[in-house]
Amino acid sequence: MTLKKTPQDKDKLNQIVSDARRNQELRDQSYRGQALKLYPWICGKCAREFTHTNLTELTVHHKNHNHDDNPHDGSNWELLCLYCHDNEHSRYEETRFGNSQGTKPSTSSATHNPFADLKTLLNNKK
Repeated sequence: MTLKKTPQDKDKLNQIVSDARRNQELRDQSYRGQALKLYPWICGKCAREFTHTNLTELTVHHKNHNHDDNPHDGSNWELLCLYCHDNEHSRYEETRFGNSQGTKPSTSSATHNPFADLKTLLNNKK
């Protein structure tokens, strides 16, 4: 038993296809779409390679951290995997905000020496 396609079904399918094509064109015009066309699908930090199956894990990073600066030549972009992108932004935030007092955290050295009296303890046992 076969089902006949009604004109309504064809109209619905045509609408779905036209929506998909329009969305693809919008994606291609975005800076992500442009960057994916300009650069190879490799993370700029860890050199992990990407394919169509895991391309969602590849992000576009703005080198100067200004998301409004999107030159068409891609000079402000680099492709980074999710992990390297998060690391890059964490490092940027640490340098930007860092310590609340604006000074480097003090590094204190250990003052306790566990072997200070070892020689006397060993001599007392004899």
